[in-house]
Amino acid sequence: MIDADRYPRLSRIDSPADLRKFDASELRAIADELRAYLIESAGKSGGHFGAGLGVVELTTALHFLYDTPEDRIVWDVGHQAYPHKILTGRRDAIHTVKQKDGIAPFPKREESIYDTFGVGHSSTSISAALGMAIANRNAGNDRKVVAVIGDGAMTAGMAYEALNHAGGMDQDPDILVILNDNRMSISEAVGGLTKMLGRMTGSRTLNAIREGGKKLLGDKDKAPARFVKRWEEHWKGMFVPSTLFEEMGFHYTGPIDGHDVNALVDTLNTLKTLKGPQLLHVITTKGKGYERAEADQIGYHAVSPFDPEQGMVSKPAAAKKLTYTDVFGDWLCDMAAADPKLLAITPAMREGSGLVRYSKEYPDRYFDVAIAEQHAVTLAAGMACEGAKPVVAIYSTFLQRGYDQLVHDVAIQNLDVLFAIDRGGVVGPDGATHAGNLDLSYLRCVPNMVVMAPSDEDECRKMLSTGFEFNGPAAVRYPRGTGPGVAVQSGLATLPIGKAEVKQRGQRIALLAFGAIVPAALTVGAESGYTVVNMRFVKPLDRELILELAKTHDAFVTLEDNVVAGGAGSGVAELLADAGITMPILHLGLPDAFQHHASREDLLSEAGLDAAGIRRAIEARFPQQQDGRLRAGR
Repeated sequence: MIDADRYPRLSRIDSPADLRKFDASELRAIADELRAYLIESAGKSGGHFGAGLGVVELTTALHFLYDTPEDRIVWDVGHQAYPHKILTGRRDAIHTVKQKDGIAPFPKREESIYDTFGVGHSSTSISAALGMAIANRNAGNDRKVVAVIGDGAMTAGMAYEALNHAGGMDQDPDILVILNDNRMSISEAVGGLTKMLGRMTGSRTLNAIREGGKKLLGDKDKAPARFVKRWEEHWKGMFVPSTLFEEMGFHYTGPIDGHDVNALVDTLNTLKTLKGPQLLHVITTKGKGYERAEADQIGYHAVSPFDPEQGMVSKPAAAKKLTYTDVFGDWLCDMAAADPKLLAITPAMREGSGLVRYSKEYPDRYFDVAIAEQHAVTLAAGMACEGAKPVVAIYSTFLQRGYDQLVHDVAIQNLDVLFAIDRGGVVGPDGATHAGNLDLSYLRCVPNMVVMAPSDEDECRKMLSTGFEFNGPAAVRYPRGTGPGVAVQSGLATLPIGKAEVKQRGQRIALLAFGAIVPAALTVGAESGYTVVNMRFVKPLDRELILELAKTHDAFVTLEDNVVAGGAGSGVAELLADAGITMPILHLGLPDAFQHHASREDLLSEAGLDAAGIRRAIEARFPQQQDGRLRAGR
């Protein structure tokens, strides 16, 4: 429970309705308590941190002025939403964020009526808010709709699609877009828009002249008003390049100080009365109010539990295990040294995808395209057309956003692009929005693709080299975190494409395991005397080995860290059907459901993909296997 002595105001706020009982003069003190409480709770639980500190005042002002949940506030990405969760009834549970059965790390509709739209991927807020505004108008209600976009999300194309639509409608929608400009994504924000926003400065005189001129000139469709409007845009463009938003049909206000809660309240009060599409530009500091987070905005974007008095303390280097992301980062630098044609691309995930070292050693061959997954994939296709060897480093969940480009621009043209897909399969605490549970299914069905899933760290490195040397589109899909601890060999050795590895020869049942599930399969196989195969390749499958094993075994069990529907196991079944072979097959994988947030280990256990779960499933499906009567009984 919250300490009422330390937080005398915040402890009395169980909902935004309670916040609105306070006088506006107390909002500054409430924001200070909210920031201090966020620092305290994040220290206990970890979680997304810096972005929330930057929107404390904005969150306070929005819930104070708007009649939430009747009025709709749509938070983009969700990194910013911890203060929102604290003010909307989840204050005493915020320390459980990301934990099993705890608070979700992002806004989630089933968690709270104040979470108007579920998010996790960026740049969806304007589209969702516009849809709400249109539906509300159609239903005849006048509730307010606000989209808060920031943390780099304005660099994605979807945001501009929504702005273009909203600003060009015949009936102007009543929608407010708040651009929370903190100059950051997870890493530093990049691109032309970021540079443009960086040049913006406030101009009270300009805004006063504009509003006064509108009243003086009257009808905006008459010639004098049209002329002055055009003159204003050219004049304003010399000082404040807000014309981009104005030209798209939005009335632009700002920029204003996003940490001045009184200025926010005054400005938002005015904007609430205006009709049509509005855009408010606020300048904030990521990590505001916690000195260490302000100084290290990347490092404090998301944190593990820490002591706020000491900050995050680095663990001794010897204690750190090599992650799959580390394996990729080291391989990338080594391959770049060997092949000058290698070019690396990331959609705003330099740190998460392991590209920090590469970006420093090969800055002219490193391309951060901001939050633009579609562009990243087609950019790679264009590079490949000219003989370059592009490597797209991307999370599985984010590659979903570039799927059409993968199919249309890369695979159809059979271009030489390697996809290094991090966070494949169960991811864990970030929940369903960040899970990589679908990738083997959506990659396996694409013609021309080679799809690989490593069972350990050394195999991951070899697969990356294999995909890079392959002349065509290839993907290496690996999980979050560490592997079984296999030593990684130096060099750039490759694997024969489409060839699996028999890890253990046994009898009766063959366990065909893909990727991260191989260690658990080996445990079960060793206990029960089954054959265990590290399949390595999801596409192409090792047809020769599978047909050989089908002749000598009574049943197959396929295992994968992917949904069963359309996954690697489905490929095995299709291969057998094509060969006219009928035999019992048990497909083990992730459920046909969106799993909630929990640790990776908990989620694998829930799905029955740990050794105990695999053993139970085999015994339930093949109870006769232990006395050797499986073939006779089938």
